Amino acid sequence: MSFHEIRFPAAISFGSSGAVERRTEIVTLANGFEERNAPWAQARRRWDAGLGVQTLDDLDRIIQFFEARRGRLYGFRWKDWLDCRSGTPSAEIGVNDQEIGTGDGVTVAFQLSKTYASGGHEVRREIAKPVAGTVQVAVDGIALTENTDFVLDATTGRVTLTTPPAQDAIVTAGFEFDVPARFDSDIIEVNLSAFEAGEIPSVPILEIRV
Repeated sequence: MSFHEIRFPAAISFGSSGAVERRTEIVTLANGFEERNAPWAQARRRWDAGLGVQTLDDLDRIIQFFEARRGRLYGFRWKDWLDCRSGTPSAEIGVNDQEIGTGDGVTVAFQLSKTYASGGHEVRREIAKPVAGTVQVAVDGIALTENTDFVLDATTGRVTLTTPPAQDAIVTAGFEFDVPARFDSDIIEVNLSAFEAGEIPSVPILEIRV
């Protein structure tokens, strides 16, 4: 997939509006009951970066970024300020934030992930774009040292340990992450007179699978 390992200007994304989207197909039967099916295993996020544009300089930065990505052609990293950490937004990253695997004495590679849980049900989301320098890893609560005990591929979210964890050992991690995204339009339309009067341009951003 065409992807650029660069983050959309975080100062602008901070002011964006966003939504979490799922797709549910519903069929109403003759007796009034429903059959529901979820064709998507994972949710998809979308945002409008236009709300973060405050000045003409902000607008220029978006146009520069848009042109360099060739509109919708190339994906990029997006910081979702509401959901960008392994724990809660206000908490410090902790090495035990997320369980990412269980040792079997052989496996050394583990995918970073985040689990969303409520009422006894949970969904696991793979994290493909961790922020380099923020990832912490532990085995059975014992913290490991990056580049000595493990290596991170920040372009895929894959963690490779130098020594396979013992049978049933719990592998955990804490991290900050970006979301792979792209522009959801090949057009950025701005009326400068309206912009100066307070009209907000629309800059739709869509999460993508990588």
